[in-house]
Amino acid sequence: MSSKKVKEIFDKKIFRGEIKFDQSMSAYTSLKIGGPVEAMVFPDDVVSLKNVLIEAKKESIPIFVLGAGTNLLVRDSGIDGIAVCLKAFKRIEVIQNINGIAGRFFSKEVLGTSAGFFVEAGVPLGSLINFAKKNGYSGIEALAGIPGTFGGAVYMNAGSFGVEIKDVIISIALMNMDGRIEILEKDRFKFSYRSLNISGDNIIISANIILKKDIPENVSARITEFLKRKKSSQPIDGYSAGCVFKNPEGDFAGRLIEASGCKGMRAGDAEVSSAHANYFVNKGKATGRDFIELMETVKRRVNEQSGVTLEPEIKIIGKDG
Repeated sequence: MSSKKVKEIFDKKIFRGEIKFDQSMSAYTSLKIGGPVEAMVFPDDVVSLKNVLIEAKKESIPIFVLGAGTNLLVRDSGIDGIAVCLKAFKRIEVIQNINGIAGRFFSKEVLGTSAGFFVEAGVPLGSLINFAKKNGYSGIEALAGIPGTFGGAVYMNAGSFGVEIKDVIISIALMNMDGRIEILEKDRFKFSYRSLNISGDNIIISANIILKKDIPENVSARITEFLKRKKSSQPIDGYSAGCVFKNPEGDFAGRLIEASGCKGMRAGDAEVSSAHANYFVNKGKATGRDFIELMETVKRRVNEQSGVTLEPEIKIIGKDG
């Protein structure tokens, strides 16, 4: 049950948006796994988000920010406090003059053939890619088929086929737990493989990006090709959270898992996909315990067979027990 402190925050009428108390996180993750959370909130605007963060900090209530719930495993005991979803933050706007803010990171030739965009964190990544396709902008076609929100893609430095979200970033707007917004240019961040050095005290609320002008038909054709290549190797049965382990340098986690004989391996209703060994799927009633057990078994088997220690790409949160 939600604590009195959590409910009192929203009794103060400082919040515009949707509030749901005593929710199961399984309803908000692509794996359909996860225990309870005291409150799931969907702020309509930055002021409401700011007010929740300030009040939660004042009362020492934990905050977890959720995108589309992809690339996420929530343990069976759930999480304390408040989960915040920024699905209402879904604006995409053209930046009229990008020379000033992008000139430090991109050449005059690139700037002359490109346009800038302000994108809020809650925009589904697929919607941004469709926007680019419809209007004829290139640079993120290879990310087609990656689930989740734009904010999550920035946070994870999402990538595919040699393209990463960092390649188009100009600047990122963060809100800290005091509700203060800071806009930082890309050189203030360290982008690495599937990660960005943002502390847990900061929330991505938007970013400015640069995309190259192109012919819509050409952009569409490339997106279609990338999606075709992905769909031929990704599982279509069961619930998944994308790739479970990071690719080690010079190799692929999926290849190592398959070479270790783990395809089809199960723990309860969690299964290593027969379509792509680095995808684990919930075949129906898998628990967080099942999923973590399967991860540990696969990790141990790969290490025994190849000497490589796989690192999780999926984010694991929640209470033990």
